[in-house]
Amino acid sequence: MKLQKEAKIEFEKIALKRIDKFPDRPTIIFLHDSLGCIKLWRDFPFKLGELTKCNVLVYDRPGYGESCGFSYSKRNNYYMEQEADLLSELLDFWQIDDAFLFGHSDGGSIALITAGKYPEKIRGVIAEGAHIFVEDITIKGIEEAIQFYKTTNLKSRLEKYHGTKTNEMFWAWASTWTTNEFRNWNIEEFLKDIECPSLIIQGEEDEYGTLKQVTEIVRQTKGESIQLVLPEVKHTPHKEVPEIILEKVNEFLSEQNRSVVF
Repeated sequence: MKLQKEAKIEFEKIALKRIDKFPDRPTIIFLHDSLGCIKLWRDFPFKLGELTKCNVLVYDRPGYGESCGFSYSKRNNYYMEQEADLLSELLDFWQIDDAFLFGHSDGGSIALITAGKYPEKIRGVIAEGAHIFVEDITIKGIEEAIQFYKTTNLKSRLEKYHGTKTNEMFWAWASTWTTNEFRNWNIEEFLKDIECPSLIIQGEEDEYGTLKQVTEIVRQTKGESIQLVLPEVKHTPHKEVPEIILEKVNEFLSEQNRSVVF
């Protein structure tokens, strides 16, 4: 697929790709998961941009992909709130005031926090496999990922995208989420302040969270919230059933287009 000219720009040592080809249209900002990066989104963001006639901004969160490494020796329990603050700064830097956030897993949680903390900056949220609290299945899924990391070629596969940051990146996620202290992590307090529309997506067979994550997000957000639960789908719907996600997100954004003049 031939794409519009891409710009990769460093902001506070954060790697980004931005495609602006639709004047006067909103921008979809993509936030990846705990092991992700720009390249691991593949062409999904750009397909969605073409389909919805929206501009696209994808970035590597600090510590991932081609961005700078982590700025701390140990990740704290509030790192996603800090990343929401960073995203707010990024929006100011790019002068983006019509953003839709598409976040997967940790990225979905960061998207929800950002919409709650900075409601005036966010036009809508698509959260896929997001967490608002820790469940037993979350810990079990991460413990299984740890075993895969130790016993398979997962580390070398991740090194293709994260280089020398791979080990630090993996354990920043795995060790933080499996501590006793993190068991009480919860971001429900931000949901009541989310005024924008949201599309909450989860696979029925998600190995990191139950459907209680979805029902509580939908119940507690102030703005209109739509749930999309997908049978026979696990934690990464945009990779497992990309055509369905493209279609449903396009419908969601089209509805916002009809109700708001861009």
